Amino acid sequence: QVQLVESGGGLVQPGGSLKLSCAFSGGSSGNSFMIYNMGWYRQAPGKQRDLVARIDRGGNTNYRDSVKGRFTISRDNAKTTVYLQMNSLKPEDTAVYYCNAELFGRNSWGRGTQVTVSS
Repeated sequence: QVQLVESGGGLVQPGGSLKLSCAFSGGSSGNSFMIYNMGWYRQAPGKQRDLVARIDRGGNTNYRDSVKGRFTISRDNAKTTVYLQMNSLKPEDTAVYYCNAELFGRNSWGRGTQVTVSS
């Protein structure tokens, strides 16, 4: 059973930065963190949950267009943690951010961390 715990959210002014962390534990049949594809999603009130950034087991990344050049996803396999560095934050980035772990089509989710961008 994969467990994901997000941290690092909060209130920040427009143009500011935050770094989210997602600690991974568990994994079925001894599967280790390094073989999971990891992602960050976000959900604003009244909207669907959307992919923000993804990093696969090989370290390849992809981002939604609206965050390209501002957000960076990374992973530390030794610490079994995935990060999302968010710079130049905008009010429209306000949402609950969820960590995702995917392996062979099976998804696990964290509880989310609130990010609010407001002056």
